[in-house]
Amino acid sequence: RQALEEMRALYERNQADVSEAKAGRTDLIFLIRFRHCCLLRNQRCLLAYLYDRLLRIRALRWEYGSVLPNTIQFHMSAEEVEWFNRYKKSLATYMRSVGGEEGLDLTQDIKPPKSLYIEVRCLKDHGEFEIDDGTTILLKKNSQHFLPRWKCEQLIRQGILEHVLS
Repeated sequence: RQALEEMRALYERNQADVSEAKAGRTDLIFLIRFRHCCLLRNQRCLLAYLYDRLLRIRALRWEYGSVLPNTIQFHMSAEEVEWFNRYKKSLATYMRSVGGEEGLDLTQDIKPPKSLYIEVRCLKDHGEFEIDDGTTILLKKNSQHFLPRWKCEQLIRQGILEHVLS
């Protein structure tokens, strides 16, 4: 805000000096050019600041998902929240358009997995669970299984399964 106020003041002073320079005061031309360079510098600084904030907001979508915590949203302007919502919708549309019928969740594995299968322990009774090859597994409390990572991710998030690190 201070930078914008400074830019507004510089612009107004330049406007006044330009009209005087047109009237014949050529000694003001260097001052006008100097102020104009200051305006351009402040503009570049503000654009760099805004671009950095947008990059950080975009990274928040990948880190926290489609719903931001209130503590973070409190520090965002209305325009930034609107930009976040548009980015969220655009990303969701793109993810639905690739990967077949279900779409492809690009936010699932930010870091590539070391293996496609993981060992999981069932924390509560869930019932039968079907894998893509047609195999059904009974998920009972305290049972351990070696399953495809992408099939287990949702159940791990729900607290039904836990990843066993050996």
